[in-house]
Amino acid sequence: MLEVSNLACSRGDHRLFSGLNFALHPGQIMQVQGANGSGKTSLLRMLCGFMMPDEGTINWCGGNTRDLEEDYYAEVLYLGHLNAIKDELSALENLLISAGLSGVELDEKEALVALRRMGLRGRERLPTKVLSQGQRRRVALARLLVSDARLWILDEPLTALDVGAVALIQELMAEHLARQGMVIFTTHQPLQVDGVEMRSLSLS
Repeated sequence: MLEVSNLACSRGDHRLFSGLNFALHPGQIMQVQGANGSGKTSLLRMLCGFMMPDEGTINWCGGNTRDLEEDYYAEVLYLGHLNAIKDELSALENLLISAGLSGVELDEKEALVALRRMGLRGRERLPTKVLSQGQRRRVALARLLVSDARLWILDEPLTALDVGAVALIQELMAEHLARQGMVIFTTHQPLQVDGVEMRSLSLS
């Protein structure tokens, strides 16, 4: 379980949010909502350990994430609104490298299966710089298929995706939740996961 207590965040002299409390249990999904500049991305980055809160605690399975460190971070998969892929590398190379950096043992056959499910058949070995924005996003999102992380933290995962790709991401989320995974995400596009109650957290 992920539990956030009295979390506060500032940008310069401006307080984005304070007194933030929520808990997320296995099998649950939560959308973080709010206007631009309300702190959505900052919150996600805090949950990943990329930023420290001004106040408050983030606990994972009863332990403070600051103390758990790698034991917690190994359970988290973060995908930001930027794709974080190398233009000169192929989709296959990007996926293999990102998996390796995350400590995931992945062979070429498994990576190809993931990329093909993401709709990239025939483009697996092309430099990603020649792919469309939507295809590049699919390369980044292929990490969802090869990760063992229990907590997915996704910042605008639907950016540049067409209707078919959005449906696939919703399907992947449903599969992850059925395995008792957890998802926290932001999006400006409609997203619905069948059979799952969508929780929401509003930042004002």
